[in-house]
Amino acid sequence: MHTLGTLDELPPDYRQALRERNLVPLWPSLRALLPPQRPAQRTRPTHWAYRDIRPLLLCAGELTPIDKAERRVLVLANPGHGLEAMQASAAIYLGMQLLLPGEWAPSHRHTPNAVRMVVEGTGAWTTVEGERCPMARGDLILTPTGLWHEHGHDGTDPVVWLDVLDLPLVYHLEASYHENGTRQTPRPQHGERQHVRAGVRPQPLFEPPEGLAARYPLLRYPWAEVRAALRALADELPAQAAAQVTYVNPVTGADAENILGFHALMLRPGQTLALPARSPALVLHQIEGGTEVHVEAPPGAAFATMTHALDEADTCAIPGYTPLVLVNRSATEASYLFLADESPLHRKLGLYEVRPDPAQPMLGQLAAGLP
Repeated sequence: MHTLGTLDELPPDYRQALRERNLVPLWPSLRALLPPQRPAQRTRPTHWAYRDIRPLLLCAGELTPIDKAERRVLVLANPGHGLEAMQASAAIYLGMQLLLPGEWAPSHRHTPNAVRMVVEGTGAWTTVEGERCPMARGDLILTPTGLWHEHGHDGTDPVVWLDVLDLPLVYHLEASYHENGTRQTPRPQHGERQHVRAGVRPQPLFEPPEGLAARYPLLRYPWAEVRAALRALADELPAQAAAQVTYVNPVTGADAENILGFHALMLRPGQTLALPARSPALVLHQIEGGTEVHVEAPPGAAFATMTHALDEADTCAIPGYTPLVLVNRSATEASYLFLADESPLHRKLGLYEVRPDPAQPMLGQLAAGLP
């Protein structure tokens, strides 16, 4: 590869003339913008242990009342991006949110898409466009772009959930803003009642659904149903295969939201599963059980090979183009993981890529089934 010219090689008066006209020569920065073989990445493998987060989150509940916080959240910030950037990857924001008994997080809407993965507690709810969604551990609740939503708590113990948003991307596009609203009047959970069985959907007189019913027909994905689907799937698959499901729009079959993808994965007792290097960054959140996440540093990566031991409610972020090996630490119990990634965005942009390792034939097999 030939060496490109540097900025210092250009005459000072020429550089000054460029600056005065808001011009920049490309060739000195070309390799930084288009590096060979592998993109430059700021995202680093990062593990956030819930046992460390929980006491600090509860302390925040004592220090800051809800009317002073609006949303009482501790952001899971990836050190590779700098803590002030408050992002887990290039396109993913993560935050642990606390709601105490009797509190109400006021209604608002915003341009970034969001989901809530419930971590602990009962008695809380999220209302989305009037549809009240109760919150139980492992439930996934959508609050897509532009939809009014609020959170309330009628129970007796703290409730915590993991927020996952595409905020970094929307903010970078200079399209991030919010609007305050008024308290919503709840209505029954039409979405869950209408989409209770796989393979069938409401079809009034053969007319396609319109508006919100078509864009987001299901706002709450109960963990009890997702867990049952994973177990049924595992019973039908070979022992070495991955039991994984993707959260989708039950009317269109498309991803549940536009930018980020959401999935659930089950590891059988003692199972080891190799995941290929894919272009999108990945977040793993432990719902039940425990998992060792072996992060393999590819050639040229800015981080070393490492292992994260996930306990229940732990979360970790993995850069794109990074192969992983997941190991269920229990020989008797299954491990259940919630996954969020940037795959819908990468597919829409034509950037989605899988790099199977020829030395591990299993990777190529799994790549076809991974979203």
